[in-house]
Amino acid sequence: MNESAFTPAKTIDEVIARLDRVIRQCGDEKNRSGFFAALYYKVTVRVRDAIGRGEFEDNPRMERFDVAFANRYLLALAQWQAGTLTEGPWLVAFQAADSHRPIILQHLLLGMNAHINLDLGAAAVEVSDQDTLESMHNDFNRINEILGAMTFEVIQALNQVSPILSLMGLHAGNETILIQFSITNARDGAWGFAEELYECEEGEAPAIIGKRSQTIARLAQSLLKSQGLIKLTLWFIRLFEWRNARKIIDVLYHFKNKFIHVGDSDDSPGE
Repeated sequence: MNESAFTPAKTIDEVIARLDRVIRQCGDEKNRSGFFAALYYKVTVRVRDAIGRGEFEDNPRMERFDVAFANRYLLALAQWQAGTLTEGPWLVAFQAADSHRPIILQHLLLGMNAHINLDLGAAAVEVSDQDTLESMHNDFNRINEILGAMTFEVIQALNQVSPILSLMGLHAGNETILIQFSITNARDGAWGFAEELYECEEGEAPAIIGKRSQTIARLAQSLLKSQGLIKLTLWFIRLFEWRNARKIIDVLYHFKNKFIHVGDSDDSPGE
């Protein structure tokens, strides 16, 4: 599938509807790609509600930004499903969804890595054609506050489906990329990428995006690599995680509802 064959979403409500369909399809197929999709759905709903309450300096532009941002994920997903996605961090993320080895957190980080570190900056430049990029910096940063407000809920949901995940904190000083990954740092890097893209000469953008894609794909590969005590810790975390992808997606999709307890026998820990 090429870009011309993809029909982009036009409104944030359409984005939410498409994400809902992705989540339901992933749930039916027990596809781990639904982990990130469920989390992304919740974030998008929060952003839509914030736009509705007028919390941004330019709310119409913020909707255009959010839609442009989401369309990059939806396009990558469509290309993956069509077998035409051949490189980049989304390829690493979707390929990892076919494996039992990554823990749930790693699947989420792979999606966040691709979407924040690659897609976010490009989307910001895309909607700043009639304005200066700097004029949307405050609204760009406002997303951090929304994500921060959701952090506790996400952690609580993760603790339900991955009860030993707190062991990751034992290695917070380790230099592994998995521990160092930070949403705030990623968004700062995304803004720097947006500035580079905004200031480039006409015709240079595809090469800059391509180079960035290669860098973020290497970061994605690093998120999957571990050794020594970290590798053992990840194995132990995975041992006690839920196995049923559909039930994990369900919890991530509904985490605002104070946990949906599901007792299917295949939700027991282990491989």
